[in-house]
Amino acid sequence: MKLKSVITSASVVAISAMAFSGIGGSFTSLNASAKTAKLTAGKKMKAGTYKLEEKNYSHGYKTKFSITVNKKGKITKSNYDQVNKKGKSKVDDASYNKQMKKVSKTNPKTYEPKLNKALEGAAATGNVGTIDVVSGATESSKTFQNYAQQLVQAAQAGKKSTIKINNGAKMKDGTYKLNEKNYSHGYKVTFSMTVKDNKITASNYDQVNKNGKSKTKDASYNKQMKKIAKTDPKTYTPALNKSLVKNSDPTKVDVVTGATESSNTFVLYAEQLQNAAQNGNTKTITVDNMVFSD
Repeated sequence: MKLKSVITSASVVAISAMAFSGIGGSFTSLNASAKTAKLTAGKKMKAGTYKLEEKNYSHGYKTKFSITVNKKGKITKSNYDQVNKKGKSKVDDASYNKQMKKVSKTNPKTYEPKLNKALEGAAATGNVGTIDVVSGATESSKTFQNYAQQLVQAAQAGKKSTIKINNGAKMKDGTYKLNEKNYSHGYKVTFSMTVKDNKITASNYDQVNKNGKSKTKDASYNKQMKKIAKTDPKTYTPALNKSLVKNSDPTKVDVVTGATESSNTFVLYAEQLQNAAQNGNTKTITVDNMVFSD
């Protein structure tokens, strides 16, 4: 699955194509024009260094991740790494790199710098979704995007305390919520996920307007998108929710054909809710999603 394009809107594509490409929040189609597009909603990142760290080792390694933001609100340094208990990077594990290269045609020595470079480049303003999944390293790419998005949110708020991810832990019972702060093309994401016995028992992802009306009930929008993309919110929204409940794992959610961008947004937010559930943190997550002028 190719996760790309995080910030809402692009100015170089036709309005109709743009409106249906990213549907749903801070993760929409963005091309080179983002450099000149005007930020109309969502705070710029504040200068400083922001850190995230996994608590637990998996196969001998855990993630440590930091970004540095300059006074212009751009990421100048991305340092995503996986380290062992001695602090040695997986990049320097010659045996691991050799074995993975044979199987996946890539390895940490290749994909880690590539992901970091992407965040320092096209995604430097916070548009994490422009970062493509590295072929052969899908899981690591998804993890990178999820963690990068959380660091961007911390940078927007100026929160410099290290984000702790209780990776691998069982999800605690409860209902976990995430809401976007800003509307894009008249809608913003609301998302809740209920957990029982380490299983996701309910998923309620939706896009609502200022009156609280769901995009699934916007007949005109659904009809127009159906003509262009062969799907619509009325179809893909319940499909995504159903897939999350079925799998209880965001990374295994099926992408809905014709709604790739919305599927990617769904996965990123579901991963963040999963991290909240692993910590048992039921406080609603508010995403100050960035919105750019057309």
